[in-house]
Parts: sequence; C-alpha cells; structure tokens
Amino acid sequence: MSLAGKNALVTGGSRGIGRAICLRLASMGAHVYVNYVSNSTAAEETLQMILDAGGKADIIGFDVSNAASCQDSIKQMIKDAGSLDILVNNAGITRDGLMARMKEDAWDAVLDTNLKGSFLCSKAAARAMMKKRWGRIVNISSVVGFSGNAGQVNYAAAKAGMQGLTKSMAREFATRNITVNSVAPGFIETDMTNDLSEEIQEKLKQEIPLACLGSAEDVAGAVAYLVSDDAKYVTGQTLHVNGGMYM
Repeated sequence: MSLAGKNALVTGGSRGIGRAICLRLASMGAHVYVNYVSNSTAAEETLQMILDAGGKADIIGFDVSNAASCQDSIKQMIKDAGSLDILVNNAGITRDGLMARMKEDAWDAVLDTNLKGSFLCSKAAARAMMKKRWGRIVNISSVVGFSGNAGQVNYAAAKAGMQGLTKSMAREFATRNITVNSVAPGFIETDMTNDLSEEIQEKLKQEIPLACLGSAEDVAGAVAYLVSDDAKYVTGQTLHVNGGMYM
C-alpha cells in the first residue's frame, strides 16, 4: 500500500495515537504534516522519528478549534505542498467529570476541539480535495461514542457526533472521489492509560474479549487501510479497533 506523492495532515499528531498514525503514513511514502497546538517538543520528536526512518514530514502548529487559525494554516500548507490528499482528524482532549458537576466550559472545550475541530479541518481540506477530485478523510472516534461512559458525557457526545459528521460528509463528497470514514478505538495503551493503576487496567482487560489493551499501532494500521487504494470503495463506515469490547 503506497502513498507516494500524497500529502497527509494528521491533527494532534505529536504523540500517542496521532504519532503512530504519522509514522505509519510516512512509512508508506506520504509527506506527513504533524499538527500540534502547544507541545512543540513532542511534535519535533515525531518529526525527527520520521526523518530518521527516511520519511518526509513537517510540523504545523495551529488550534483546530479556532476557525481562522485552522483555515489560514491549512490554506498555507496546501499552497506550500501543492495539495492535501489525506486528512486524519485525530486531535482531541478530555475534561472528564460527572454530568451533574460538569461545568459548561468543560463541555464546550471538548466539543470545540473534538467535534467542531474535525468539521473545521475537513471543510478547509475538502476544498482542495474537490478540485483534485481525490481525497481521504478519516475521523478518529471512540468506542464510548457508541457505548457511552459515565463521567464522559462531553467526550462521548463529541465522538458520537463524529459518526454523523462522517456519514454526512461521505454522502456529500462521494461524487468527487473523496472517501470519509472513521476509526473507533477502544482502550489503547497511551500516556493516559499508562497512568492508570494495575488494578484498574486489569478491570478494563476483563471487559475486552481479547483480554488486552490495544496499541497505537493497531489504530494506525486501520487508518493506513482506509486511506489506501485498497479501501477506494469504502466510505461512510466505522472500523472498530477495540478487541471485541463493543460489537
């Protein structure tokens, strides 16, 4: 599966799942643009990892929830690169808490980054893709967008909203040869899950038929498939990467 000659933008690409996606797409020949909002050090690390492996990459800093910054940054990126062929909407934050105690700003922050950010980036990227009549958009959703999760009403709502966004965009852009799909990870080994106690991690594994947490590379593999020519007839779909936790 070659992506030679393709330019890919991965939002929230500086670490975790985003970093794994950047590395995977670069290994397939894509020129990857690693987006970050504040952690430039992590973005530089991801960039160096790609370059050390012989790949092509640049870093691009902007806040996906800021319409002007998002539009201007992507417009400039397309001008410099010549095209934007692949967009992976991975940027996301959490502000967990029980609904009865959740403050409005915690709700707004998560919806603005996780859902509105995906809309803004897709809108900016789609213009270039429609002109070229080729594109791949992948939204990184979550198992909790399907199952719900206590203490995450904002995060679950944003991820569930991404499903409607994915299907609607898939219908709108299909005639321009642009596919839009989503990947819904379950519990993945990241900095967030590594901070959990062994007891909590064992409880999580008991909920998963495969009895283990997934890796960021598992998610990256799913994205790699969806942006490749092997998935040219797949659009409006969700690929669940959760070890059987949700079926």
